[in-house]
Amino acid sequence: MMIKVFALAATFAIFAIPGFAQNSQHSDMFDADLLSGWQTDSGTYMAGLQLTLAPGWKTYWRSPGEAGIPPLFNWSGSENLKSVHVHWPTPAVFLTNGIQSIGYHGQVTLPLEVTALDPTKPVRLHAAIELGVCKDICMPASLKLSADLDGQGAQDATIQKAMAAQPKDASKAGLSAISCTVDPIDDGLKITATLQLPALGGAETVAFETDQPDIWVAEAKTTRNGGTLTTVTDMVAPTGAPFALDRSKIKLTVLADSRAVEITGCPAS
Repeated sequence: MMIKVFALAATFAIFAIPGFAQNSQHSDMFDADLLSGWQTDSGTYMAGLQLTLAPGWKTYWRSPGEAGIPPLFNWSGSENLKSVHVHWPTPAVFLTNGIQSIGYHGQVTLPLEVTALDPTKPVRLHAAIELGVCKDICMPASLKLSADLDGQGAQDATIQKAMAAQPKDASKAGLSAISCTVDPIDDGLKITATLQLPALGGAETVAFETDQPDIWVAEAKTTRNGGTLTTVTDMVAPTGAPFALDRSKIKLTVLADSRAVEITGCPAS
């Protein structure tokens, strides 16, 4: 549990960054833009949040690791908006002072699949975004971006590339079986997942997620023996006690040097 204490202590060293507007910039750390994209054949829009990080800076994936800051999206100021689904390109794994985190460096585009309340009318997309950016220290950044989605538009190669960079699903990766054992521990649950999955190449890291955002998930310990990947993590609830876990909502993402696989659901052995 010492890692959780480290992560909490680190937050006291965080300094606020002023909010950003459309095509926002903070050249010392990153630039941000909201790409308007195009309208799909089904009537949805494909937009994109593009972040260009300065050398040495990084930001975090939806499951950022023990000491990361997950991005938060607020679309409530939008017009004619029903929903936004964020697609996540395969992230990188970072190790800093012995602490593992998961995220992005350089330039990354998060595709945004936008559904309108009335598909015959334009969408005015307003995004209020909270994210963490890190170099030697971590800082929270608040962004306010907007874009008009009002026509067919031309397909954007940047967004298309980001869509293609998402982790592959289990069937395409050759997963033949998966099972989980769940054991109570003093302050939560210990999850052991066994996957029959061909090696992805290089070091393999597994990220566990649940449908409960208040659950703290420890860095997974992962080993491979031929075609069998075994990975173990602890999950801790705010109550500090074992809790009910919906196995069908467990998500595992296996990250390797050049490939990634996303698996939803982990039945009992």
